[in-house]
Amino acid sequence: MSTASCLLTEDQFLCSICLDVFTDPVTMPCGHNFCKACISQHWDRNVPSQCPNCKEVFNIKPELQVNTFISEMAAQFRQSAQQKASSSSSSSSEQQVVKPGEVPCDACTGTRLKALKSCLVCLESYCETHLEPHLTRAGLKKHQLIDPEENLESRMCVKHDKLLELFCKTDQACVCMLCTVSDHKTHDVVPLKEGCEGKKAELGKTEAEIQQMIQKRRLKIQEMNRSVELSKEGADREIADGVQVFTALKESVERSQAELMDTIKEKQRETEEQAEGFIKELEQEVSELKERSSEVEQLSRSEDQLHLLQSFTSLNAAPPTKNWTEVRVRPPSYEGTVRRAVTQLEETLSKQMKKLLEVELKRVQQDEVEVTLDPDTAHPYLILSDDGKQVKHVDVRKNLPDNPERFDYCARVLAKQSFSSGRFYYEVLVKGKTEWVLGVVRESINRKGSITATPRDGYWTIWLKKSECKACADPSVSLSLKSQPQKVGVFVDYEEGLVSFYDVDAAALIYSFTGCCFTEKLYPHFGPSLNYDGKNSSPLIISPVNHTE
Repeated sequence: MSTASCLLTEDQFLCSICLDVFTDPVTMPCGHNFCKACISQHWDRNVPSQCPNCKEVFNIKPELQVNTFISEMAAQFRQSAQQKASSSSSSSSEQQVVKPGEVPCDACTGTRLKALKSCLVCLESYCETHLEPHLTRAGLKKHQLIDPEENLESRMCVKHDKLLELFCKTDQACVCMLCTVSDHKTHDVVPLKEGCEGKKAELGKTEAEIQQMIQKRRLKIQEMNRSVELSKEGADREIADGVQVFTALKESVERSQAELMDTIKEKQRETEEQAEGFIKELEQEVSELKERSSEVEQLSRSEDQLHLLQSFTSLNAAPPTKNWTEVRVRPPSYEGTVRRAVTQLEETLSKQMKKLLEVELKRVQQDEVEVTLDPDTAHPYLILSDDGKQVKHVDVRKNLPDNPERFDYCARVLAKQSFSSGRFYYEVLVKGKTEWVLGVVRESINRKGSITATPRDGYWTIWLKKSECKACADPSVSLSLKSQPQKVGVFVDYEEGLVSFYDVDAAALIYSFTGCCFTEKLYPHFGPSLNYDGKNSSPLIISPVNHTE
């Protein structure tokens, strides 16, 4: 029997319904064989008493009796196949044994191997050995194989227990054939392939958008890296400049200190030399006087009257001594010595500061921006040039619409351009004017009626009036300037919260608002003030930066 079974082919022991080796095989009157459970379920779901193979209909439903002969043959064949599978499995590499997270073969018994494919018709997964029938048998070759998937039941319609092979565009859901004649009867239903192609097109578009987003972010990363590099270059340059400046200042201080010490020591040396000269002279006189005193004493003790009288005349003829009554060694005056040294050092520091401000001004001038005046914000008494670069006050009020952006009480005007990030710089010629207001303001400032121009109200400005310059802080700050500026530079660092004003010609810092918190757009702000019968008629002029080395 064993030898005979080996001569039979695998197809002769497979149920045409489940495509597996017979289990409890039964024989139909037409001669076809099926698993008892398979034919029973087939008749429950389809036309009863009909052979699935030849379609012969039986008037009387056949009684299903197990064909013992075929059952025994099938059992032997199954055992032989399992032995072959076991032998093949034992010779398989360790990599084929199923690991956690991998899909196991549903046909393996004992040690389960890793599945290579899953069948959407059989709803089972197979290893290399058990997959062979699907690759060789004509009937099984038509089955749809996919990459191993553990939950194959998810590919079946829950309601109809049929394969999900259609896609409903209306409900955006996968459906079976029976769904199209019930719940999705009037819907737009297409084959899975067509639906998948549509989704792939959408995914392609999404992928393109994602790639574009990735590219933008990569560019942003490059931009940020470049900003870091520029920041580091700036930091290194600033450190080098700072070291150079402070080294020079340190050397200047040490040099000034040394010169001060030398000056004081020289005065002390001169005093000491003068005193030493006087003392030496006095000591000489003392020595001479001691000798004379000794001669006088000896002569006074002489008993020789003739000798005393003869010597007395020559003794009185001794050279006179110096009158020391008015002679003084006066300590030198050190008053003003330190002050003069500090003043000289201050001049050196001032020169160094001027050089630093010149460098600083050149740097901020690199952030020059285009600024033009906005006529929609100009007070009716202001006249703007056609190019939007000049503004002055006149005595004739223009008939203009009172729009929300326009100043209606203070003679002010804003620029068209606004800034909400980064740094920007512009210059304004104020030559010939006796009054003016310059600076930046936030977008939401009050433009109607009297204005309180402080940072709290959204104004960061400086103001010249009656030759006095003030920073419009809270309270205002009077600014001590060596000369009235002819051209004013305005620099803003939005993120740093900094607004600085420069006297361009003198390369001097006029004033800085620091620690500002900007949350809105900032607009350049201009106020030419009243013309005062022509005394202040010169315009404010936005002028280009003169980039000179």
